[in-house]
Amino acid sequence: MTEDRATRRKRLYMRSIRRGIREMDLILGAYADRALAGMEDGALDAYERLLDESDHDLYAWISGQARAPEAFMPLVDDIAAGASGITAPRDNTEKIQPV
Repeated sequence: MTEDRATRRKRLYMRSIRRGIREMDLILGAYADRALAGMEDGALDAYERLLDESDHDLYAWISGQARAPEAFMPLVDDIAAGASGITAPRDNTEKIQPV
């Protein structure tokens, strides 16, 4: 039985918001909210392949800590563009005072 596009989008949405690392739940959940509804089959295929990658790799690619494989670059760039508030490095100039 073939999965219809609406069901596939729902399944990919659930995979986006239940990753295992909270940051990835937030990043991919926001991306899914923004982009899934407009994706055609080819884009859904690419996103599904991306979701098969580990959370640690995905976070490193999206946050710019590591370079994503060429096949994922356009998608990672699109996701990263909407994740700037989540993946921004912390300002280390503010020191935590000892108690």
